[in-house]
Amino acid sequence: MLSVILNLDTVELTDEQFYRLCQVNQDWQLERTAKGELIVMPPVGGISGILEADFIADLGIWNRQTGLGKVFSSSTIFRLPNGGDRSPDAAWVSLERWQSLNSEQQEKFPPICPDFVLELRSRTDELAPLREKMQEYLESGLRLGWLMNPQAQQVEIYRPNQSAEVINLPATLNGEDVLQGFQLFVPCF
Repeated sequence: MLSVILNLDTVELTDEQFYRLCQVNQDWQLERTAKGELIVMPPVGGISGILEADFIADLGIWNRQTGLGKVFSSSTIFRLPNGGDRSPDAAWVSLERWQSLNSEQQEKFPPICPDFVLELRSRTDELAPLREKMQEYLESGLRLGWLMNPQAQQVEIYRPNQSAEVINLPATLNGEDVLQGFQLFVPCF
């Protein structure tokens, strides 16, 4: 099952209206691009769900040990500065940036771009839209992003003002200066 993209360029959907739309349609995973497209995403299958959970668990364990920020699951939608409302498969925001938000901003869709995101390409995902999504994160202030591509046995690493770096699997990924001390071994899928 592929994602469905609805063009809303002539429909003015405010941030509050999008939030309410998501709240009354909780069985659907919705995103909104900076261009105003509404994306209805299918649920992931078992293998993608396992991989996503494993990656979030590793990130969460590292974060509990360091206390440097907050880890978010794929159910969290971030209201990006460029106008998009995106939900990465895993995300991390530094504690200082998270605490700069007020309680209402933390409760709803946080108006912040994560410092780090991980996107996992599912069997049914097209690669081009995922790459566009990673660019949207970068344009919104992302500091480090990993796009896991099991179909090609690769990981694409995204950093500001640089071309994506492609690494073949198996590989150990380093959190660099964003996730200091974090390393993730990614086996062949």
